[in-house]
Amino acid sequence: MSFEYEGTEIETDSNGYLTNQEDWTEDMGRFMASVDNIELTERHWDVINYLRGEYFDNGQVHPNTRTIMKAMSSEWGEKIKQGDLYALFPGDPSKQGGKLAGLPESRRKGGY
Repeated sequence: MSFEYEGTEIETDSNGYLTNQEDWTEDMGRFMASVDNIELTERHWDVINYLRGEYFDNGQVHPNTRTIMKAMSSEWGEKIKQGDLYALFPGDPSKQGGKLAGLPESRRKGGY
């Protein structure tokens, strides 16, 4: 599969995840979010940057929703609930967030 972005064909897997993570840019992340009817806010970017950091700097880790909740609670200085993250990424914070972050699809099961 693929999609066109700024005149370039971007390859994805069958679920829409980038096959080449080097293709990703923040502007592409915004474009991908708009396709999912999401307007990225600072909090979205905090999650996206966290997911990218964990993947690229921590052995290609795909954090689950519970781990994201703990990290964002620390980042934002307030207790975050699962629903807070699902309000940002209704398609699953770890899965949809990872997709918009340009990461490959996680193969682990469960989101919490």
